[in-house]
Amino acid sequence: MSPLFLRVRKLMRLIFFSKLLFIILMSSHVHARGVYQEPDAFLQDSFENNIPKARVIWLTTDVRPVVEKILGHKPSVLRIRYWKKEQRTAWILEEIGKDKPITTGVVINQGRIERVKVLVFRESRGWEVRHGFFTDQFKGASINSERHLDKTIDGISGATLSVRALRKLSRLALYLDSQVKNKE
Repeated sequence: MSPLFLRVRKLMRLIFFSKLLFIILMSSHVHARGVYQEPDAFLQDSFENNIPKARVIWLTTDVRPVVEKILGHKPSVLRIRYWKKEQRTAWILEEIGKDKPITTGVVINQGRIERVKVLVFRESRGWEVRHGFFTDQFKGASINSERHLDKTIDGISGATLSVRALRKLSRLALYLDSQVKNKE
């Protein structure tokens, strides 16, 4: 075999493996987006296949400013649906990560977070927030008098905006849960 043939063959292998690596790396970003659990399935899991009737909390003049402060922007809705059974409430909420909404389910039991689950993730980055190693940090958290979480939630490098969105949604669910209980 000629030296030229060997160089060409080596170059072709390098190009092939470079393309293969590119495809593998890009496919992980494509798979990051998606529906991880349908909202109905989340509710079935949360209430052991006995989903209570949906209720709503209106963002009235006393509630709306607090919601705005927690989110850092005006809410885009006038009311928020939730499900309640005994001392447990479930909330399916959305917040923008960088550009697109992250749909998250939060279950509150007696004023503390029982479960946080990313249901639908639409961003190209920050998808690591869907994993248990991150969401398990929220278990047992509540909010203090300034409406901040009483637990430190570690961030994820490269997922700062997604982490921030989940923190906001957790705080929001805890606040709304307290409002629902105060009105009973």
